[in-house]
Amino acid sequence: MAGLKAVLFDNDGTLVDSHDLILASFRYAGPAVLGRQLSDEEYLQKVGQPLSVQVRDFTDDPQLQEQFCEAYRAHNKTVHDQMIKAFPGTVEALAKLASAGLNLGVVTSKRHEVAWHGLEVVGAAQYLDCCVGWDDVERPKPDPQPVQRGCEILGFAPAECLYVGDAPFDLQAGNAAGTKAAAVTWGMFDEARLAAENPTFVAHTWDELVKGVLGLR
Repeated sequence: MAGLKAVLFDNDGTLVDSHDLILASFRYAGPAVLGRQLSDEEYLQKVGQPLSVQVRDFTDDPQLQEQFCEAYRAHNKTVHDQMIKAFPGTVEALAKLASAGLNLGVVTSKRHEVAWHGLEVVGAAQYLDCCVGWDDVERPKPDPQPVQRGCEILGFAPAECLYVGDAPFDLQAGNAAGTKAAAVTWGMFDEARLAAENPTFVAHTWDELVKGVLGLR
């Protein structure tokens, strides 16, 4: 088995705590565009996939879908820098992994520019060597293409990489891409749903994640 050379991370729910930001944007767009407020559970059921995919569950009308995305993004932009934050221990863990000689990157279902800006705001970008957004690929997660693209950019075979995420879609993408896949439980999905995707390991804290990563080297 190839030794671990690189770690790719999901963004929202893994590196950054955007739960409140995402919900605030959904709660704005729902009434503004659909004329009704959905439950938080409905809004969050497919977090981890592109917004354009998530909104299909809210309405079948393509025009309303587009308007919803526009309203969501407009509101998100106005409050983003005030509400975005890293999970406690994120920046320190990235520093440890980088100092251990691992190449690090992000593979996200957010637009590249938006994701990278958020990572700069929370101080994580300095440790990351690449960012793959949904607008950098033809097929978003759970398709393996985004994770494979991240491996290519870093210059390693998938078997030499680990993909870390908090959503079933992340683990599905990593497993399909041929990387190892690790689940973290501090995001938006419960451990049972994550364990069902057969991750290489599950981490409940950043210390556990760092230990698990270094154990794969």
